[in-house]
Amino acid sequence: MPFRDRTDAGRRLAARLAHLRDQHPVVLGLPRGGVPVAALVAEALDAPLDVCLVRKLGVPYQPELGMGAIGEDGVRVVNEDVLRATGVSTADLARVEDHERAVLAQRAARYRGERHPVPVAGRTVVVVDDGIATGSTARAACRVARARGAARIVLAVPVAPRSFAGRLGDDADDVVCLETPRDFFAIGQFYGDFTQVDDEEVTACLRHAADRRHRPAAGGCEDREVEIPAGAVWLRGRLTLPEGATGVVAFVHGSGSSRHSPRNRFVATGLNRAGLGTLLFDLLTEDEERDRANVFDIGLLAGRLGGVTGWLREQPGTAGLALGYFGASTGAAAALWAAAEPGTRPAAVVSRGGRPDLAGPRLPEVTAPTLLVVGGADRLVLDLNRQAQARLRCENRLEVVPGATHLFEEPGTLERVTELARDWFTDHMAPAHV
Repeated sequence: MPFRDRTDAGRRLAARLAHLRDQHPVVLGLPRGGVPVAALVAEALDAPLDVCLVRKLGVPYQPELGMGAIGEDGVRVVNEDVLRATGVSTADLARVEDHERAVLAQRAARYRGERHPVPVAGRTVVVVDDGIATGSTARAACRVARARGAARIVLAVPVAPRSFAGRLGDDADDVVCLETPRDFFAIGQFYGDFTQVDDEEVTACLRHAADRRHRPAAGGCEDREVEIPAGAVWLRGRLTLPEGATGVVAFVHGSGSSRHSPRNRFVATGLNRAGLGTLLFDLLTEDEERDRANVFDIGLLAGRLGGVTGWLREQPGTAGLALGYFGASTGAAAALWAAAEPGTRPAAVVSRGGRPDLAGPRLPEVTAPTLLVVGGADRLVLDLNRQAQARLRCENRLEVVPGATHLFEEPGTLERVTELARDWFTDHMAPAHV
């Protein structure tokens, strides 16, 4: 399997595109699946990120087969070979196109709101998707960029059929593709995890990218990649410390996520604005993640968090700062498990959509003030949090965000999580005395 997931694909694609960093490009991701990949590329290139809105025109009785694509600014691409092979009539093509134009307008409003598209005139533009099948959407995206005045267009994808380059014509000036397998049937066959990307993840990626571009200059905010020793392995992370930070929060992600989680990065940015440092890190190495048993080994993950806690307390920029844990999903169980260890002593813990029940008998031993945040529509997890709360002996509170589901993808719900976490940490974190 060439790629574990879109995060793996994004990291590898970013490494291949590193030579473009000095050209100060703009990165455009194709929603939905291309945006998480593009977000990692944009971060590596220190480039602005935007969406390039295109819609596949699917054959009416076989919608997964593209007979063309449309894009913003009236861009239209039709695959004549597919039309001939399927016998789709002009009227049927028009009906599909009318429907997809309406969806395109809705997506533009949802993803950008009142924001204008990122200007690309005279710039190198990197168009990113999670893969190419027929090439229609990729061609439409390149044409949108061209129509907006891009000086050079680089189409970058993790995987595509061997024959794809011949379908692009001169729509792209350069093409970067990591894998071109011989037996290609669908993009998803080359990903271990090809879970559908939702609209909230797209908007979270865009928000984080915008916040990253508007962070204080280096003199006012330390923001760097770090490697943390954990026994025989090294864990990768990103440490952000606003000038005069009063504390630092370690983020513990859930299963299937990583330090690149757009939701955790969104919350982290909110904490940074409140003067709190953040550390987003991978609990497992890439090799360890391949064994799914490790992903759900709460004791192992908690041990890793304990080691990261010790590392933070020894670093020049974070020694003496109060320490907090922010756990999401199964990561909340690891955070509470670690918080029960005598040597960690975090000042506060926040759980977002967490599974504190998985910390089991460790819950009564937690002494750090703990906030449990759960979506009101996430009923099973809400019940599990109520049961876990009954076992806590420390200061604690359960906050229910009305209408939110497990991933807090509804408008305004992740903002509410950020507000709750910010207030809990700032209320409970004072300079540590160690």
